[in-house]
Amino acid sequence: MSTNNDNAAAAVIAFVSGAVIGVAAALLLAPTTGSEMREKLSGFGENAAERMKRLAREAKFKVTPRSKGGDYGYDGGDAWI
Repeated sequence: MSTNNDNAAAAVIAFVSGAVIGVAAALLLAPTTGSEMREKLSGFGENAAERMKRLAREAKFKVTPRSKGGDYGYDGGDAWI
């Protein structure tokens, strides 16, 4: 069983590595000036950083408990208002 999981993980890693190498080659071989390429890369980096911050905030929100105080739910007992 673990051999299948190892093979699948290796395939995913190989695919992602190939994609990254392909993107890097396309960027280096594209017919653009250096300043244009730097602008594109800085924009990509800023977008990725903003996205990671947003995802971190969302994950933190999902992990934190909803109420920090006592449990104020209705327990089914009789109460006079």
